[in-house]
Amino acid sequence: MARVFEGMYIGGSWSAAKKTFKDLNPADGSVWAEVPDSGRAETAAAIEAAQAAFPEWSKLPFSKRAHYLHKAAEIWERRRMEIVDAIQAEGGGWFGKGMFETGYVVEVFHAAAASVWQSTGEVLPSEYGKVSMAVRRPMGVVSVISPWNFPCILSARGFLFPLAAGNTIVLKPSEETPYLGGLLFAEIFEEAGLPKGVFNVVTCSRDNVMEVGDELIEHPYVKGISFTGSTAVGRQIAAKAGAHLKKCCVELGGKDSLIVLDDAEMERATQAANFGSFMHQGQICMAVEKVLVHENIFDDFLKRFVERAAKLKVGDPTKSKDHIIGPLINNKQVGKVKEQLEDAIAKGAKVVLGGKIEGRYVEPTILTGVTPAMKIYQEETFGPVVPVIPFRTDEEAIQISNDTEYGLSAGVFSQNEARALAIVNQLDTGNCHVNCSSVNDEPHVPFGGIKASGLGKHGGRWSLETFTETRWITLDRGGRPFPPVF
Repeated sequence: MARVFEGMYIGGSWSAAKKTFKDLNPADGSVWAEVPDSGRAETAAAIEAAQAAFPEWSKLPFSKRAHYLHKAAEIWERRRMEIVDAIQAEGGGWFGKGMFETGYVVEVFHAAAASVWQSTGEVLPSEYGKVSMAVRRPMGVVSVISPWNFPCILSARGFLFPLAAGNTIVLKPSEETPYLGGLLFAEIFEEAGLPKGVFNVVTCSRDNVMEVGDELIEHPYVKGISFTGSTAVGRQIAAKAGAHLKKCCVELGGKDSLIVLDDAEMERATQAANFGSFMHQGQICMAVEKVLVHENIFDDFLKRFVERAAKLKVGDPTKSKDHIIGPLINNKQVGKVKEQLEDAIAKGAKVVLGGKIEGRYVEPTILTGVTPAMKIYQEETFGPVVPVIPFRTDEEAIQISNDTEYGLSAGVFSQNEARALAIVNQLDTGNCHVNCSSVNDEPHVPFGGIKASGLGKHGGRWSLETFTETRWITLDRGGRPFPPVF
């Protein structure tokens, strides 16, 4: 039986919606929940509630704000297994993915709480004997638009640091995961006793995304926007935010490479390729989408990689913990993966593992013979299909890795750290990891991309820099002189 939610969470209470939309289980297409479908008016009400709550929340001692986050983390931990069930059913995630995601979010709560002690300013030198200070203060209302692939982590990362800094929040989760990415957090904070209006959630169907999104950017009370999602949508959001002179942090897509040099430790490199390519069906912005392997070890690497990937079982994650590869989130995403796969095969790529698509289930698929003429070489795939491409020199590996509009993450495998770092320093990515996968994150680090992968940084004090304003304040003690004519 489908869940029915009371409404959106606005001003500390649940506001009934005039209509609802269906939230589907991607594994079988069944209705998992009936979710409130908001529009511009409801979104404006949430923004106004956040604005009304801002003065008191921003004045609250920073340690008191941290206490609310620690309490919310305790509630989250108590509900962890229930949330894991929802990650499997609403999000189509494997049991292990659910355990990781729920555990990680606890640390985001604590890291955001700890960040309130990092909002430090500076005392600057002054030629005139002034006490000259650079200080930070919260902006006001921050709107957060979060994605469906890791809805708990990416919602938490988007709003908890700005919240801890003294901003108030309006969160719009993806229409694919409105509970995990939004309404769940409303339940948690309601139980934690967060002051009314500090945190608000509006949900909407795909039909209303445009008008709700525009309101979250254009409303005059909104001072900052946090978005995680596709590059196409991110470009639109950043352009609209720029037109209104509003701060915007957008973390977008990727076409990330794993570079395996000829001296790599093979066991770890193949495991990193397997995890990075196929974790959550490849539906990760920093997933490995190109495995670049030195020609001297290409055949050996490919053989071992195929052997690993062949062991990953495909199936409904709600039926078995052994089903590592669940469904893609929707039919549109399946169509995109299918189009790229068929284009690659038609242009000469060879399928060395997988290639089968049934409904929303795509087998872990490994390709060889992929060239720049193929869509799968250029476009973000966001599915469990990955090419393995040989290279001869380190310079060629760098060229292939950088041959994309994206610049989010990368991994480089070598037992020679100096050689690996020399490559890392020439890669056009916001993040890079030596002897590990491109899929890496921690709550307190600066996370974000360059080029078409985004603007700004999430995480730790970098979130504070993004979602606070810097002010210059002086105390005149030296009597700075004015011109005598005045």
